[in-house]
This record gives sequence, structure tokens and C-alpha cells, in this order.
Amino acid sequence: MSESEIPGVTVVVPVRNEAGNIAPLVDEIEAAMRAGGPFEVIYVDDGSSDATGAELERLEATRPWLRHLTHVRSCGKSAAVRNGVKAARASIIATLDGDGQNDPVAIPRMVAELRDAGPHCGLVAAQRLGRQDTAFKRLQSKVANVVREAFLDDGTRDTNCGLKCFPRQVYLDLPFFDGLHRFLPALVRRDGYAISLIDVVDRPRLSGVSNYGFFDRLWVGISDLAGASWLIRRRKKIPELVGSPPRAV
Repeated sequence: MSESEIPGVTVVVPVRNEAGNIAPLVDEIEAAMRAGGPFEVIYVDDGSSDATGAELERLEATRPWLRHLTHVRSCGKSAAVRNGVKAARASIIATLDGDGQNDPVAIPRMVAELRDAGPHCGLVAAQRLGRQDTAFKRLQSKVANVVREAFLDDGTRDTNCGLKCFPRQVYLDLPFFDGLHRFLPALVRRDGYAISLIDVVDRPRLSGVSNYGFFDRLWVGISDLAGASWLIRRRKKIPELVGSPPRAV
């Protein structure tokens, strides 16, 4: 292990305009993670126009395990997650949304599930119970999940839950595109890994309002689904190499 690497877990939290949710969620993450060994938390501020950046700087001053990255303009959730994973120093990554709806108490259980499953498992993903969104948002999610499952057969009813845990290198080996975070189960399975699913209880937002609306995501989601489907169809299994063992020179 190099000096830049750490044992344990890196928690990556993408945020945009979530100033009111930063402090309470940071405290919850610390409470969930502190008994489980070394950890770090990386917030990725995706071009916020509120006090999100200032709040993160304030909290960093007293929490050496906390750091944050900033996009000078909003690049989307997938880019924020990817940049957080690239900056991570642990080999195991956990992600969750920054609005407080994902309870960090689930992270240690997900990490244990990933470790116990062994190297054949590439992803532990949470599925929400008791969704706290509006009836319209629950309906659109239900329709989107039915359509996605029909195209991708990814084996999960709730791919959009932000709570996920995976080996860092498995994630970085995936083809990157805007919207990747919505298709992790399908793409991890595409690369030959098993996925594990756990149920978690959804919570109301701590404060503020969602940064994403129905029409913001509708047409982008359709094109992303077509792209993910194409990637899966075009995947070819690379055969194992057979050859002579290395010789001393």
C-alpha cells in the first residue's frame, strides 16, 4: 500500500446546493463509521450557488477525515461521483446522496456484505422501502424502473438509490458516461461480477428541495438507457491468457 492509500472505506457524497444538509449528514456519517476502522469522507460540490462550499470548509477545519472537491460549474451527479472515487484513497467506496434521505447507518452493513462476498462481488446496492418522495415522483420512478428492467434485466427494483458500495477499481474500470450512476447494477453485471441487494428505509429530505425535476431527466434518461443497453450488448468476454510463466533474466 502506497502512502497515498488508506485502509478502510472512502465515503463519497455528491452535492449541489445542500448547505442546510451538510452538517447533520456529516455528523451521521461519522457516527456510523467511527467504530468500523479507518475511513474518509469526500464531498464533491457540483457547482453549488449557495453556502455549500463554505459549510464544507468550516467542517473540514475540525474533521481531518473530511475533505471536499469543487466543480466550478455543475457537471452532473455521475461526474461528481466519478471524481470523488478517483480522489479516494481507500480501495472500498461507499456512496450516498447528500440530501439526508439515505441513512448512513446502512454503510457498515454494506461494507461487511461486500467483504464477505469476496472478489466475485462487484457491487452492494440498496433498495428503498417506504419511499418519502411525492406520489408523482414515486410514480415516475416506478415507470422508469419497469422500463429499465425490461431493457437491461439488471435484477434490481431501485437502481436510483444513492446508497451503494463497491471496490474502487471495479467502478473505475466501467465505461464512463453522464448518467452512469443510474445503471451501475447492469454495468457491473456486464463485467462479470455478482451484485448483492439490501433493503433500506427511505427518509424525508432533511431540508431544501430536490435539484432534479421530471422533465430535466426524462429525455436524458431515455437516451442514457439506450446507450447503456448498447454497451451491454456490445460487451465481449475477454478470454483468459495462457502462456509461458515468466523466466528469470
